Amino acid sequence: MSSKVQSTGPRAKDHQASAPESLPPPEANAEAIHFLNSLRQEELQMLFFSETLAMVSNTGEPQGELTIDVQRGNHKDVSGDLLHCPLVHAYSKGFMDKTLCGNSLLGYLSWNLEIKEQHSQEFIKFHILPMERKVSLLKQADQLAMTRRIKEGEVSGSHPPHPLETRSRGQIMSGWEPGVGTQRGPHAQHLACLPSLPLPSATFLTQICPEQEVKTEVTFFPWHSVAGFISESANLLLLRVMAWRRMVPSDARFLALDTEGKLCYSTYQALGSQTIQVDHQQVEVFIVEQTVHSEEGIPMSCQFYLLPDGHLAKRVQVGFPGCCVVTKMPIIREEDEIEPRPVFEKKPLMWEEDMELYSRFLDRKEQLRLSHTRYLQQHPEAKAIVSDFLLFLLLRQPADVVTFAAEHFGPFALSWPPTPGLRSSNRPSPFGLLDPEFL
Repeated sequence: MSSKVQSTGPRAKDHQASAPESLPPPEANAEAIHFLNSLRQEELQMLFFSETLAMVSNTGEPQGELTIDVQRGNHKDVSGDLLHCPLVHAYSKGFMDKTLCGNSLLGYLSWNLEIKEQHSQEFIKFHILPMERKVSLLKQADQLAMTRRIKEGEVSGSHPPHPLETRSRGQIMSGWEPGVGTQRGPHAQHLACLPSLPLPSATFLTQICPEQEVKTEVTFFPWHSVAGFISESANLLLLRVMAWRRMVPSDARFLALDTEGKLCYSTYQALGSQTIQVDHQQVEVFIVEQTVHSEEGIPMSCQFYLLPDGHLAKRVQVGFPGCCVVTKMPIIREEDEIEPRPVFEKKPLMWEEDMELYSRFLDRKEQLRLSHTRYLQQHPEAKAIVSDFLLFLLLRQPADVVTFAAEHFGPFALSWPPTPGLRSSNRPSPFGLLDPEFL
């Protein structure tokens, strides 16, 4: 893993990173990899829907709104091909202790929840020191590129901005092709509120002023080291899968990013079922607790109360003064049951007992008898030829009746070769006319 940190502003010297200790990177275990490999495209498509939850305080006062939308999107890969994949879009805006805050998320995933591209943005409007954080993840050929941009403070109108500093990022983001992985479909407007990342060989502008500090960090993870990685967008879809299956993989240990952008372990635990009230209805929910085990900080846990079809009924972050609850009961989706094809037993047709069928049989039989009799009367030679063949057959009594019949009726054919005056030991086959070369 390689990274490069750049800080600007009056407190940049306070953020000089110390040399990290060489610790083995975390790895997802086999149970987590097996669970991700078991996902099916048909199963994920059943979980494509949008939902909205209300953010409330501990006293029940409304604080904001959370919207999660999962649908089928289009993503352009490195080769330029447009592929269908799950698209996750989530955003929230509300108040925390009377402070305006919010976040937005846009992510493209593979059908086994591998990250393709993700953009996230968070902001907290503190009165003294507002903060904004933008994180971008992009899958490249053999690595995962992460760009984190943290901005503290804001530009005051009484202080004119300092001259702009221009820096090149051609060496940092080498190999990143312009336009690769960028949505060009109907959801492109979502990128307006998300970070605009500079492209390779391009430049970006960093504004320096006394009231603002901007810290940019670019990190590369080898692709093999992020096997079993669950991004924020993948987590929202993974929870729906667990609710749909009503099971959590036992002892599964996934990978995730902590608040500092470091790889760490992420685990899921089933807390059982519970009956809660949603929109004046009693419904049973499946509770799943996710814990992100940061190596530098304390673990962060979040509990999700999920309906049978994956809808989120309640979200509680441990230690957070408030929660997200659904206010209107959604329509529960059920899996379509494919009925087996009906098997019809064959019944014997007793047509002789049916007067109508038996009458038709007699009429048809008499019609054929009269037709055959009329034909033999009009062609008496047919009866003579058959009688002549039967006479020779009974006189010769050959062992091979079929060959004898072919030799007997062969001279009647127009294309039959002339019979030689003297018999030869190399007698021609009577079936020669049936060969492809004679046809």
